Amino acid sequence: MNKKELYNKILQLDGLTNEEKSELLGLLRKQKKYGLVWEDKPEDVEERLRDELPVLLEDTSKAIISDTPDAPNHILIEGDNLEALTTLAYTHEGKIDVIYIDPPYNTGKNDFVYNDRYVDSDDSYRHSKWLSFMGKRLRIAKQLLSDKGVIFISIDDNEQAPLKLLCDEIMGENNFIGQLILKTATDNNPSQINTEHEYMLCYAKSKINQGNWQRQSQAAKLLIAAGRDILASELSLPEMQKALRKWIKEHKDQLPQVTHYNNIDSKGVYSSSSNSSNPHPGGYNYDIFHPITHLACPKPANGWRWPESTFLAYDAEGEIEWGKDHTTQPHVKKRIETSMEYLRTLIYEDNRGTTKALMDIFNGEKRFDNPKPHNVLSRIIDFASSHDSTILDFFAGSGTTLHATMLLNDDDKGHRKCILVTNNENNICENVTYERNKRVINGYTTPKGEEIAGLTANTLRYYRTDYVSRSRSMRNMRKLMSLSTDMLCIKEDLYTELPKFGEQQTYPGVFRYFDNGKKRMMIIYREEAVSQLVDLISAADYDGKMKVYVFSPSEDPWEGEFEEVADKVELCALPQAIYNAYKRILPKKKDEIFASETETAETNPDNDLFGGMTNFESEEGQA
Repeated sequence: MNKKELYNKILQLDGLTNEEKSELLGLLRKQKKYGLVWEDKPEDVEERLRDELPVLLEDTSKAIISDTPDAPNHILIEGDNLEALTTLAYTHEGKIDVIYIDPPYNTGKNDFVYNDRYVDSDDSYRHSKWLSFMGKRLRIAKQLLSDKGVIFISIDDNEQAPLKLLCDEIMGENNFIGQLILKTATDNNPSQINTEHEYMLCYAKSKINQGNWQRQSQAAKLLIAAGRDILASELSLPEMQKALRKWIKEHKDQLPQVTHYNNIDSKGVYSSSSNSSNPHPGGYNYDIFHPITHLACPKPANGWRWPESTFLAYDAEGEIEWGKDHTTQPHVKKRIETSMEYLRTLIYEDNRGTTKALMDIFNGEKRFDNPKPHNVLSRIIDFASSHDSTILDFFAGSGTTLHATMLLNDDDKGHRKCILVTNNENNICENVTYERNKRVINGYTTPKGEEIAGLTANTLRYYRTDYVSRSRSMRNMRKLMSLSTDMLCIKEDLYTELPKFGEQQTYPGVFRYFDNGKKRMMIIYREEAVSQLVDLISAADYDGKMKVYVFSPSEDPWEGEFEEVADKVELCALPQAIYNAYKRILPKKKDEIFASETETAETNPDNDLFGGMTNFESEEGQA
């Protein structure tokens, strides 16, 4: 029985007073446990969230819209990451497949800001502040992860041990996947030990949902491409064989662990290394006859690896490598396409090259210290994601994670989407994070005059956090509904707004309509318009269901009104759905006494305007 279940049992006990139950619960809370103990330190942003609700508003002037049909929509959020994570708890709960973060390492050297002040090495609450800071964000991050989601966290020796215990507590010790060690630099002046590495912890939302992490190596991709070029030539098969081995010899430094794939036939490159013997005694025992001599080939000591039917099928497909006669054992051809690599714990990467690569993007200007290597991030994302995964980095820094995602998509024709979050301290969001990825998308020129083509098959949208009072007055509910539009576009990944629904013009503050040809969404801000919009939906001809967000002061999205079109809509009541998502995330409000959900203290003369659609223009003016 876990602690939560025990709490509930105590609350249900008969024969005990409330005071006695409270005493028992207090004793349960005092139970000692293995793990971290620290003093929680409130943040200014956390206190703000007790009174205000965050929303996301798009800065359309910074949008980079691709001409490529179906280009992935990447998102950059400028704001405190605790606020941004709260909004994502509504738009992306259970939808993030990979999280990578590079949080402050808390070295005590002005690298960690808490409540707008640097935490130095003399601060007696230095580690408590960092753990409080990280714990709040990691708990939300866990809720964002999909069932197959994973999180990678970069860290160094200053907080590696506390972070491991913190993640064990939040993510679950059983969900620890492993720890990567990155050799990134050389310390030429060590005091005792030459520190040349940092760590990357990896946890799964649920480890049992993880499959085998493997991918086709870059070396294999190079060899596959070379084989295709050779096959496209007019050479004879023996000449192709010579050409392949010559190419491998010339490029062996680029081909680790695949140089033995040095044979070629009409299907491509393969290896004929010895693989016929069963690895253990008790293999299959039958005769294999050479196709020319028709005599039996020698049997392996442990018997054949595969049954006779499998061997005959391989032979029929031309997948058996025969010797010149029956004196040699035949082998199954191992195609280069099947060569996979695995994510290993040791990664070597010289940060000097990474810094130079970023400076090249900014035409020789150094705008950011110690950027993460995009090739390393591309690699871990490749192992841990699929082609249509969603990636999140809420300590975005210079924006390497998005750059890595776009490079990976370009390499394997994937459609991964990336979300970045960073504050704009020292204009980092605008001048570094955004500007870097803008140049990567549009193309740029290096200081040496080299033209780097842009990754133009990507769309980038820029958002800032804004706020609405937590007080649930009718006015505040309507304001939250109004300001939630951009969040709904993010949630549905639907940004194409049309000026009409059918023949009816849309009006801001009344209803808006989004349709990209594959999915559609209607947002109804005024409940008085519902009945007329139902008539329009009834007359509309479209496949599937349209997502309809409708203002309601309660949980009911006016289901009775939509009854006749129930097969054409999927309803959601706002702002209640946002309140419900935020309630699981936000700290308790200082004043827990809310206004009634039906409170209408402010007079609303607009309620009388909805005699017909002609009144929408008036409503727009009132909004």
